[in-house]
Amino acid sequence: MNSELRVLPSGAGYGIVIGIGGVFALFMLCLTWLQNRYTNFSTLHAEEFNTASRSIKPGLISAGIVSSWTWSATLLTSSTFAYSYGVCGPMWYGAMGTLQILLFALIAIKIKANAPGAHTMPEIVLARHGKIAHLTYLYNGLATNMLVGACLVLGGAQVVEALTGMNVYVANFLIPAVVAAYVIAGGLRSTFIADYTHTVILFIAILVFGFLISATGDLVGSPGRLYELLQEASRNMPIDRNTDGSYLAFQSVDGLIFAIDLFVAGFTTVWLDQAYWQRAIASRPETAVKAYMLGGIAWYGIPFGFATAMGLGCAALTSNPAFPTYPNPLSAAQVSAGLSAPATAIALLGKGGAVLMLILLFMAVTSSTSAELIAVSSLLTFDVYKTYFRPHADSATLVRVSHWGIVAFALVLAAFCCVLNAVGLSLTWLLTVLGVIVGGASVPVGLILLWDRMSTVAAIVAPWIGLSCGLLVWFVTSWKRSGEISIEATGNATNAVAGNLASFGVGVISSVVLSLLFPGKHVSTDPLDMERSNRILGIPVEDAVDVDSMVLPSGKEKEAAIQPETTDVAEIPTRNSVQSLRNEMVEFLQSTQIEPMDPVLVKKAEKAAWCANVVFIVVAVILVPFTLFGTGYVYSKQFFTGWVVVSLIWIWVSVLICVIYPIVESAGALRDISRGLWADIQTLVGFKKIKVPDQHAA
Repeated sequence: MNSELRVLPSGAGYGIVIGIGGVFALFMLCLTWLQNRYTNFSTLHAEEFNTASRSIKPGLISAGIVSSWTWSATLLTSSTFAYSYGVCGPMWYGAMGTLQILLFALIAIKIKANAPGAHTMPEIVLARHGKIAHLTYLYNGLATNMLVGACLVLGGAQVVEALTGMNVYVANFLIPAVVAAYVIAGGLRSTFIADYTHTVILFIAILVFGFLISATGDLVGSPGRLYELLQEASRNMPIDRNTDGSYLAFQSVDGLIFAIDLFVAGFTTVWLDQAYWQRAIASRPETAVKAYMLGGIAWYGIPFGFATAMGLGCAALTSNPAFPTYPNPLSAAQVSAGLSAPATAIALLGKGGAVLMLILLFMAVTSSTSAELIAVSSLLTFDVYKTYFRPHADSATLVRVSHWGIVAFALVLAAFCCVLNAVGLSLTWLLTVLGVIVGGASVPVGLILLWDRMSTVAAIVAPWIGLSCGLLVWFVTSWKRSGEISIEATGNATNAVAGNLASFGVGVISSVVLSLLFPGKHVSTDPLDMERSNRILGIPVEDAVDVDSMVLPSGKEKEAAIQPETTDVAEIPTRNSVQSLRNEMVEFLQSTQIEPMDPVLVKKAEKAAWCANVVFIVVAVILVPFTLFGTGYVYSKQFFTGWVVVSLIWIWVSVLICVIYPIVESAGALRDISRGLWADIQTLVGFKKIKVPDQHAA
């Protein structure tokens, strides 16, 4: 099926997955060592490992959000969307995905205001609605992470196989294994650093492809030339149910249907994904909303800019002899596997394009997979082990459980991807039907925080009603429209959208109706449950850390403990004393971070989040796309040129937010690490003088 795109030997696939992955893992292990040695945060502490001590600044949170939401599907499916439906594809994909991030900003502020001590999403459900509700959302959270992880790993493995011939089953195991190595060592903070590093490489590759299509390449090289090639493609390969069959028409019925699928899937893959809750929990209280708003703005530029270049570029280059399947277009199976962007890369740069595309996808897959691994390990640690087996487990034990959770999920995820590949399921199929399977719980979990009247009965029952109705409508629609229930029939966008809307819509409606019919919330009388609930909700308990009584070391004392000024053994603090000092600092920071936010700040943040959402929905989701859709406008050359230029400008805005801003805000931490490292180097090579008692003193 994909032999035309196999321009690299299988060794290249193994080299990228094992070689680059291994080098990157070592790089992340080194960064984790630097953090543990030269900062106050140690990954031996459970709070640091799973929540990054709730101290991450907004720039790094934004980069983490962008990296986590930039799946292989973001790059592959958005390009497929553009190739299949024309210019509407990049905008619909960007709008539907960004909306979920901006809406989640509302949840982020509620977490900081009402559940500042939480580690996971099901913990909040447990505190509010009891153990049955907790198990319901624990299942939905794990199911979401499994499906999202499959989209990431399977999509990446199938592309590696298509371009290099590497065994897809081996790739399914190697990709999670490489990521697990540095996540086990560094915990959540390492995933943020990994996210940032991946994002830098990601933007470099996106800009290379963008400029090849729109400015410097020999095959296209300008928006005007791209416009002419798309006009030719519209005549040779007209798109069904597009205005005039044109790639340059926003009015696409099938594109609108797929946008609805993305809308439902987006709610599911953000609101139910522990990775996004974890980022909100890890952020500083006063900047949580800012981080999600910046992350949403930055992420929009990736599918908008990348799909405009690579998806439309695929259609434009199909008639070029450099195209890998020339003179034929991509087959339906190749399109479903997300190979439009790799085909464009090969046409533009040959084998070099395939290598760059593999690196780009590898960065996207590994960064998002790292978020899923630490997310699932947190669910297993706090919502399974600590909740039902050892409620009073110490920090060291929780870290060990988190390590084993990462290993277990990596193995299960790899095996699950192998099963999906064996039965013939593709990345596009998974993304299309994801909302049917877990969409019923996506809005109810948000309402638990956003709506005070959400009842326990509604929280428990609504997700299951939504799932049942979604599956029923999905199968019935597939049978009625396609005459069978098969992979092809169930993966049809129209059949899937019926199931998506049923699962999602019934989940929302039943949440509201059941809350009105059965008001009231669960209140546990179990002392252990009450203590756990108080900690999650930020209510002090008897054995809480007394912050006011703590005496923190001064800046000079801390520097002396971590960066010794002398090589005199007697004067260097022991490893245990330094670790004790670090733990004291970490406990203080954690205690201050889990206090509920000031109500005044909460109101300001909520107002900002609501304003951003209203503006985005009105402009980017309703006004612009539906105006272009309703008028049936076919882009002129001037309008299309402006469209392409805006997509490139948006990528540069994303670079400023995700690459430049985190460096600026972290300048102090980078300076401290550099000073500590330089002091150690001086001591090691003998530049620092050893203190010797003055024998001539009086």
